[in-house]
Amino acid sequence: MPLNIVLVEPEIPQNTGNISRTCAATGAVLHLVKPLGFSTEDRYLKRAGLDYWGLLDIRYHESLDDFFKAYPSGDFYFSSTKAKHIYTEVCYTKNSFLFFGKETAGLPEKLLAEHYERCIRIPMRSQARSLNLSNSVAIILFEALRQLDFPELQRESAYSGLY
Repeated sequence: MPLNIVLVEPEIPQNTGNISRTCAATGAVLHLVKPLGFSTEDRYLKRAGLDYWGLLDIRYHESLDDFFKAYPSGDFYFSSTKAKHIYTEVCYTKNSFLFFGKETAGLPEKLLAEHYERCIRIPMRSQARSLNLSNSVAIILFEALRQLDFPELQRESAYSGLY
């Protein structure tokens, strides 16, 4: 089973487009939990994803309740600046679901409180509020992939020369 990225109520189409491209390039499944702050026909979303849409496994959920009904168990991790665990301190599995909240508010407080021991954060300077959502997804996803030894990803360059 591939890794899973779960975006809860994303608001900015360019971020979701970039995350879509990252998921397509790594084989991660992208789950979008509604409501979305944009149309999936948005030109910025499409442009950010480039021509990778055919490689993407994307699944839509009407709400978090619907998501958890579809996936009642899993190796769930919740990204938050309020978490006590650093994202490198946990052991990811092929069944990991990495949750990220909307750009303006993060994940719902109730969800974080219910799963506090499964919350992870990216270390940063105390003066900074947060990183860009698509950057955060890439950082944590690639740590999970590294721990799993980059399953099914090309490890060697296709180029034989320097240029």
